[in-house]
Amino acid sequence: MTTRVSTFPLRLPVSLKAALESISDRDGTSINQFLVVAAAEKIAAMETEEFFLARRNRANMEAFRRILNRQGGEVPRPEDE
Repeated sequence: MTTRVSTFPLRLPVSLKAALESISDRDGTSINQFLVVAAAEKIAAMETEEFFLARRNRANMEAFRRILNRQGGEVPRPEDE
């Protein structure tokens, strides 16, 4: 399977490009690969945040409180704190 790619011009301040060159060299990658991974990490973080926000909005707080306040179970152990 071949991954399709797209190109676009990217304008960077000279200082940022120098930092990218240094860090990507230390990382053993090209600037392009470093930026692709950085973009993928940012996208994953933002999509994860969106996932948890959606889950929070679907939460049934009444059921949650019922579960927390139910009778029974064990008393918390000292190492549970």
